[in-house]
Amino acid sequence: MAILPLGLISVYQTNKVLEDRKEQSKAALLERTQEAASESRELIRAAVGAAETLAVQMPTLLSQAETCATIMSKLVERSESFAFAGYRDNEQGVICASEQFGTDDGNKLDALPALEKNQQEVLMLPLEFLGGIATFSVTVPVVEQGRFLGTVWIVVPVSALNSALSRTGENVDLVLFQNQGEIIATEDFSEERRSVLPADMNLQDLAIIGRQTFRTQNREGQQRDFAVSAILNDRVFALGSWMPQGQGIALPAYQHLLALYFPIAIWIIAIIAAYVGVHRLVIRHLRRLRLWMRAYASDSGANLDKARLRGAPEEIEVLAETLRAMTRRLSEQDRRREEDLQEKTVLLREVHHRVKNNLQLISSMMNMQIRATDSDEAKNVLRRVQDRVMALSAIHRYLYLARKLSMLRADKLLEEIIQQLVIVGTLEESDQKISVSTQLDKVEINPDQSVPLSLLATEAAMNAVKYCGVTSEGEAWVNIALKLQENGDLCLSIVNSCAQADNPETRIESSGLGSRLIRSFATQLNGTLETRDLPNRYELHVVFPLAWHDDSSDD
Repeated sequence: MAILPLGLISVYQTNKVLEDRKEQSKAALLERTQEAASESRELIRAAVGAAETLAVQMPTLLSQAETCATIMSKLVERSESFAFAGYRDNEQGVICASEQFGTDDGNKLDALPALEKNQQEVLMLPLEFLGGIATFSVTVPVVEQGRFLGTVWIVVPVSALNSALSRTGENVDLVLFQNQGEIIATEDFSEERRSVLPADMNLQDLAIIGRQTFRTQNREGQQRDFAVSAILNDRVFALGSWMPQGQGIALPAYQHLLALYFPIAIWIIAIIAAYVGVHRLVIRHLRRLRLWMRAYASDSGANLDKARLRGAPEEIEVLAETLRAMTRRLSEQDRRREEDLQEKTVLLREVHHRVKNNLQLISSMMNMQIRATDSDEAKNVLRRVQDRVMALSAIHRYLYLARKLSMLRADKLLEEIIQQLVIVGTLEESDQKISVSTQLDKVEINPDQSVPLSLLATEAAMNAVKYCGVTSEGEAWVNIALKLQENGDLCLSIVNSCAQADNPETRIESSGLGSRLIRSFATQLNGTLETRDLPNRYELHVVFPLAWHDDSSDD
């Protein structure tokens, strides 16, 4: 950081020098392009001037075809740069010309495109072919008293323009092009003539901008300086390019690059040396410690006692030993906690198993008492008590067999209890089978909720079976549902069918033990009890929160 300001100042000053040299290179290229294109400019101007002069004299020569042809021939003979001169009427074709083409040539002159009759300007058509040679054509309209007569045509071989450009020297690539973006001539007029053009710009856009200099890559991927200059009335332009001065293989360019990048190189080397030193002494060891921590976090049983750092400083080695000691203590604590948890789980399962066996024993004793009792009322009371005992037994049996004791599947628990109570229920007065259907959502509850929920479902199911009646359709049914609502509460619904002639007051024990137990269990669940006594059915709904006691209730 100490040498960074000096390096930045050196880079800035050197960059300013190189920028000035870059601008000088562009200015020199623009000047050289204008000088190199001067011969081509004079040649094009001579063609335009000769065509304009002939256009003025042509109305008087139209009646003298031989004289017109002689003038055209002498014009071509005196100018070594002209390949053809002639006059053409758009309707009658060629009237007079410096040279006549035979039938074997297919009358190339007549194949040339005609100007529009209302065209009143000079046209330059690049890369036309006349007599088998590539040419650059200049056309000037002949107008007499506002009436368009025809066209004076002068043809310049492209080879003449190419020769003029090839005499520039100094490794400058030159291109003449029209404002429409068509190439007129280059030093090497071959299939590769467009390779010297800018890669990201077209000639028509360059013609629109006009005089300019810029630096970019040509189509061969070389970095070049480019200059554009108009050489004839913003209709013909010269494009020159050369290698940027100061970026070749000469010694001055190498010295400038060295002056520009040496401070940056020194600063980068210093940063690399510092980074390598810090990485070797600190960073790589800290990364290895991080890997140890991640391995231990993903697998608490990972053994780091054999993990060692190679070539670490004493301070980091002390840190590594502290980490290994901490992991040993944590592993030992985890092992002890796992043993304690497993032991408590086994004991808790054993408690549930013994409670379940004791309840089943009580149920068996009650069954013996029922068989020994002659009173029907006493038998019914004992059976109700026995059903409640079996519901408790089913809870403890489920807890004994459950994989996870912290949460229980309410749907499985209720399904097991309901099967024991009502799956084979019948109506005593008509021997009508009771159709039992269940719709239980898959939800989990904690063990504290399981006991009141199971006992509530037992009492409600026994009441539903007891007071179930045959409907007008001749069916007796009980529907039991446990649904998870949108607000997160659970709703236990038990609905049974009722006969039309039944007295509503006798459909459920409004003041009996079963009803009192149902209300008590609903209160234990922190729920609300709702009953509906309808003509053909009786509904019982208990809505209670899925989450057990809130933190606020413990305060």
